[in-house]
Amino acid sequence: MLTGKCFLCIATSLYPLAVISIICNIVLFFPGGEVKYEYITQEVKYMGGLVGGGLMVLVPALYIHLTGKQGCCGNRCGMFFSIAFAAVGVAGALYSFIVAVLGLQNGPLCKVDLLSWRPLKDSLSNIPSYLTDQSKWGLCPSHKNIVQFNVRLFTTLVTTSVLQLILCGILMINGLFGCLRGTCKEGRRPGGAATSGW
Repeated sequence: MLTGKCFLCIATSLYPLAVISIICNIVLFFPGGEVKYEYITQEVKYMGGLVGGGLMVLVPALYIHLTGKQGCCGNRCGMFFSIAFAAVGVAGALYSFIVAVLGLQNGPLCKVDLLSWRPLKDSLSNIPSYLTDQSKWGLCPSHKNIVQFNVRLFTTLVTTSVLQLILCGILMINGLFGCLRGTCKEGRRPGGAATSGW
């Protein structure tokens, strides 16, 4: 069972991950530090990092932080709520992960002869070939840093979402055990009977 200190530790770990996700998603709206709408991909507009890895992960982090301040895991009802909030975090992190992977899979938008298209998109492979073959990055001549920009930020989103999934998954498992076995707040009455966690 997790103690309040462990709850606080996980919550404080989720805060920076959520902030990183939000920042990455916002920065993706400004490819190469410029305001160019034609370079913003659909995956950026899905706002996986802002909504999924950001806001949806902040919700369980705040709940867990407040619960952890009590110095214990809470009662069984509280543990049930921790499962529900952690599930929201898992859903958000999973959404962020899927959108980021799609962003890497499809590659950035490149503008060639007044047309925006995705020359690096490789539908025949699970791992896009441009990630391992940097010679293909020259297929985006109009913006030489757009590929690096896209890869770095979406890779960061993938990494943060995986860490969020792990932490929120731990909370869900802990909440399940708390509901089934009781929590550390459940003591025993003087006669030896256990007090109820409800």
